[in-house]
Amino acid sequence: MKLLELHVLQTVVPSNLNRDDTGSPKDALFGGVRRARISSQAQKRAVRVAFQEWLLLDSKARAVRTKRVMSELVRRLGDSGVPVDKAELAVENALNALGFGVKDRKTEYLLFLGARELDRLADLLLTHLESLAATETKGKKKAEVDAELKKALETVLDGGKAVDLALFGRMLADRPELARDAAAQVAHAISTHKVDREFDFYTAVDDLNPREETGAGMMGDVEFYSATLYRYALVDLQKLLENLQGDKELALQGALAFLKAFTLTLPSGKQNTFAAHNPPLFVAFRAGAGLPRNLATAFEHPVYPRDGMALSAVSAEALVKEWQKFDRAYGSLDPEWKAALNLTEADGSKFSSVCPLVPGLPELEAKAKEALQALLEV
Repeated sequence: MKLLELHVLQTVVPSNLNRDDTGSPKDALFGGVRRARISSQAQKRAVRVAFQEWLLLDSKARAVRTKRVMSELVRRLGDSGVPVDKAELAVENALNALGFGVKDRKTEYLLFLGARELDRLADLLLTHLESLAATETKGKKKAEVDAELKKALETVLDGGKAVDLALFGRMLADRPELARDAAAQVAHAISTHKVDREFDFYTAVDDLNPREETGAGMMGDVEFYSATLYRYALVDLQKLLENLQGDKELALQGALAFLKAFTLTLPSGKQNTFAAHNPPLFVAFRAGAGLPRNLATAFEHPVYPRDGMALSAVSAEALVKEWQKFDRAYGSLDPEWKAALNLTEADGSKFSSVCPLVPGLPELEAKAKEALQALLEV
């Protein structure tokens, strides 16, 4: 496997970035103790938002996840002058033919579609509008669509060279042949140490309360914790290139965009309450050919502050020690590129030979780009 791995240590102040169904911050047992946790799905969502908001990827190289694809396609047909009722019939019949059942103008489940896939679907609907709009379902779940047209509709769903779709994959339970295996894997972030959840009891004053009335207008509590998190992700560069239909330049752009977005983003839960905008204190990448290594086992025994060192510094030392241990036991990638950015109090000279240090993220990105260009043969 040709891969790009990312290892991030990030200390966040009191926060509730990723909540469960009760509103509590997510956690997990690891090494026999309770840890803070941020789900992989929440981290991926933050990366996809960054792709758009930071303009890391062109709109045509991104995908949309929605149940409202019917409304979007009807809107596009309407922009081309197609009457709404005719457009709705054509779109619903096309989606039914693809196996995406429609109810109340929504598909049964979220569809992940690239921008180019949507463009080509809209063009195909326009081209075959009369045929699709003339096909009445009459209560049947699936429309009777010509086999050749159905094949053309299916051919459109090739991923559309959308980078986020290529990275995170697409599952279509009813049409597995149209699915895409993800090129990226993101681990659940966990704290390097034991955590205990705490409660913030709050009250709010009613500004228009009569003077004779006292007390809060409302009250409640919010759970939170603070933590030093270990975050890990990898990109299978060969799968990414395959999903992007062999486009090496786009694969390079996508991998670098993922590196930047994953490094600098966190889920946004309760940020208006806690403002936990704490950049990573340690970031390392490893690229080359071989097997991936999640280094969370460095924290199976939870770390504690010691010798006046912060948790982040102790965590960085434990992480690099685990890296060295695995290199001795299993060897390095071949070929291998690696670099690290260390802003913790840990003495960089202790591990710079294992992972050469750079002064900032731009230099880390430059080193990663050099590695990716070689691995993708750009």
